[in-house]
Amino acid sequence: MSTYLLVHGAWHSGHSWDRVVPLLEAAGHRVLAPSLTGYGDKRDLLSPDVGLQTHVDDITGLILEEDLTEVILVGHSYAGMVISSVANRLPERIAELVYLDAMVPVDGETAVDVMPVTRALIDSAATSAAPWRIPPMPEFPPPFGLFGVTDPADVAWLRTMLSDQPVLCLLQPARLDNPAVHAISQTHIHCIGSDPLGFERRPVPAPATVWELTSGHDCMITVPTELTELLLKLG
Repeated sequence: MSTYLLVHGAWHSGHSWDRVVPLLEAAGHRVLAPSLTGYGDKRDLLSPDVGLQTHVDDITGLILEEDLTEVILVGHSYAGMVISSVANRLPERIAELVYLDAMVPVDGETAVDVMPVTRALIDSAATSAAPWRIPPMPEFPPPFGLFGVTDPADVAWLRTMLSDQPVLCLLQPARLDNPAVHAISQTHIHCIGSDPLGFERRPVPAPATVWELTSGHDCMITVPTELTELLLKLG
């Protein structure tokens, strides 16, 4: 039995993994898919003070509270920032880092550094009545849809789990200054076929493993079986 810890991306909640969790569990593995502070069942905790470090504390605290070891730590999208810093704090507890269509920082980088297009989101929020919060991305015509989700029923379900993203999440730097973090195996799963405008993927440095998945960005919603098959290769 392996332990999978699935971390959702910006605007989403732990429920975004609802189609993947039972598939991993059916294969005999332990799976945790928490909502980060400010999302899902913790939506009432959303505030200007919630940032990347809050979310790193969330996942670090869960690993320690549950005494998890040999964790396959999966981060989707923005959560690439989160899992990187978590691994920096607890490298001895992480067996594999999985970057699922995710931001991949180096030490000291913010989400804006990794994906400069996010600066436009911050600038837009600055002119609103609540400049500290960024609303979810709008739905675009197919094939882009809402985070790559185009089926009307799936879009409706996805909307139930979306909430605003605090600006601080995009401005606090990731920390990867622990040499031990660089010894952790990495797998990168790239969703291909419908990259949004302004998206530019960084090259993945060797010796990381790279897999491609034909899907929109929210592959855990659109192709959960195919995603699970890839994740099971690590378990």
